[in-house]
Amino acid sequence: MLARVAPAIVRDPANGLAALGRQAGGRIVRLNLGVLRPYLVTHPDHVQHVMRDNWTNYSRQGMFWQPLGRLLGDSILGDGPGWEASRRILQPLFTPKYVAALAGTIAATVDARIEELEARARSKDPMDAARTMGAIVNQSVVRVLFGDRISLRDGERLTSAYHTADAAVFTRLLLPFMPYRVPLPGDRAFKTAVSTIDEIIFPLIREVRRDAADGSDVVSALCRAQEADGTPRDDRRVRDDLVSIYAAASVTTASTLTWTWPLLEAHPEVAAKVYAEIDRVVGTGPALPAHVPELRYTKMVLQEVMRLYPSGWLLPRTVVRSETLGGTRLKAGSMVLISPYVTHRLDEVWDRPLEFDPERFSPDRGERRHRYAYFPFGGGAHQCVGKHLFYMDAPLIMAAILSRFRPAALGGRTPAPAATALLRPRGTVGLRLLPVNCAGQGPR
Repeated sequence: MLARVAPAIVRDPANGLAALGRQAGGRIVRLNLGVLRPYLVTHPDHVQHVMRDNWTNYSRQGMFWQPLGRLLGDSILGDGPGWEASRRILQPLFTPKYVAALAGTIAATVDARIEELEARARSKDPMDAARTMGAIVNQSVVRVLFGDRISLRDGERLTSAYHTADAAVFTRLLLPFMPYRVPLPGDRAFKTAVSTIDEIIFPLIREVRRDAADGSDVVSALCRAQEADGTPRDDRRVRDDLVSIYAAASVTTASTLTWTWPLLEAHPEVAAKVYAEIDRVVGTGPALPAHVPELRYTKMVLQEVMRLYPSGWLLPRTVVRSETLGGTRLKAGSMVLISPYVTHRLDEVWDRPLEFDPERFSPDRGERRHRYAYFPFGGGAHQCVGKHLFYMDAPLIMAAILSRFRPAALGGRTPAPAATALLRPRGTVGLRLLPVNCAGQGPR
């Protein structure tokens, strides 16, 4: 099936692809984007083949990865020997056991940031949900990655630079065949954002090396690590991994939480269940790591948010060796696009796929679904190493906020996705936080 879809994808990339994927009903579609004709792969069977069963034949390289390579470098988000070395070093740092050991630090950091919202909440002034969530998530992730070596101001500069780079790079992703000698909108902003990130990260690496740090934070571990041949990792390789894992651990969590508030506003019956669970489990706070296993419905809500709005919504691959998949011949060098955003909306895979229903993730339902019907963290060898950190950080932040406040998302509707590399809401999501006793809840 060949579809000419360039105008729709330029106007609304995520929903343009989703509409095409739903129309195709899980069949492989070749997109006619002019000089570029990638294949859209959406059925869980086909996704599993690309991401797990024959993953070495689908590399994270090629035109779609080149723009991101200027930010992420040779890291765990790449492919080949560099990725293998990064995975070997980083994976042990993000196991459930390791995250659990840091959970107390994460919880204390989150609680301190939530305390800072009290005065703002009592003023009833609206705030930018993305910036607010980014600031809270940023500080907790910074503690895990960098210990106490980075200032609050530099942490906020990192967040801002990532947001700028994410938005600025998308034109290059839409036009990956354009040579870099041809300037495109966003190129200058992207370059400035990368420079800002480097100005923060490289001095930090040199400081850690000077101190011969033996801390448990990630930057210390990366600086101590060696390549497979026993040589120390150079500063650039450490920088690339830090930049990549920061994006995976921080920006992804902030994006998911930002989408959560307008969805709860649009579904008050779901919000009421979340509030009741957090009132019962956490009370007036603080939210603690021991509470997280009991926040079952809160986890279901986060899972459903990520089903509808997965942060890593587009996962390009390049075919290494020609093969036939789903009756379609994929030639070597062809581009393949996998999108959780699209697969999570297929009628063939999900009941009422466009509806927000956290109950579909209830363990009590005992629903069996294809392993690759739901993959917000990717899958196979390249599954995101930050998954366990997300499931500690995000519920703690939700519980910390809702133990003190009742959120009111402004605007009256769930926003459309922006044209960005990571799935973020278009425009500003206004958020007003009302202290619990001022939100009609009564004394507790």
